[in-house]
Amino acid sequence: MAWLEIGGHDLYYVEAGAGQPLVFLHGMSSCGEAWWQQFAYFANHYRVIAYDSVNHGHSSNSPRDVDEPDRTDELEGFLDALGIEQPILAGNSMGGATILRWAARHPGVARALVVSGMGVAERGRAMTRTVTPLDHETLFLPIGDSLTERLKTERPRMFERYLRIRSTATRLEFLRHPRPRNPKTIEEGAALIDTIGVVTSPMLVIIGALDALVPQAKRLHATVSHSRYVEIAEAPHNVYWEAADAWNAAVDRFLDETAQ
Repeated sequence: MAWLEIGGHDLYYVEAGAGQPLVFLHGMSSCGEAWWQQFAYFANHYRVIAYDSVNHGHSSNSPRDVDEPDRTDELEGFLDALGIEQPILAGNSMGGATILRWAARHPGVARALVVSGMGVAERGRAMTRTVTPLDHETLFLPIGDSLTERLKTERPRMFERYLRIRSTATRLEFLRHPRPRNPKTIEEGAALIDTIGVVTSPMLVIIGALDALVPQAKRLHATVSHSRYVEIAEAPHNVYWEAADAWNAAVDRFLDETAQ
């Protein structure tokens, strides 16, 4: 565990292993520690790294009266601070969206890109979500359809772990006082259908079959002609957590074939 000062914010990160850097980006209201199953799997062959984005996990909060930082700028700052020039990037949901915007800026820089639980919207539309202020009584953040009821019933400890690791003081503070989204983030996200096709880095689009974003993921796969597409049966939005064995195996095959 360590912290870095990025863009005036205190970012927490964890890392393990050695070799080619494999950087994991978490989803909205999640945190870097959510990738623990991937750390256990990939740390024998890669330098695995995961950080908490601003307003998440154990990183600092941004000021209440200004827009949130742009998360792609944040990723660029993080990579620069660690001296990582040709990363493998893997991200779920919001993390996947950040990777797509970063890749559109840097079409051939990454060794490989793993976009999980994310895709691109139709031309003229943006994939946005309104954040409703959280009440002051809630301590464990709701997860919507990120995990299934089957997981809650059959593996309750795994379900509870996810609630606990992400419900940090930093995230609760943000959700009780939501900051406006960064206009740069919105603009670049809306333009992805026109900009992501220039990417030349190997790309895997991986998604749970139960995820509502399957159409967007398929659209991304069609837009990036050289990309690969994997859909994991009976898996939800947080496919990397609930179906970690299948997710890890699919990503491992992809990286073995494209990023060595």
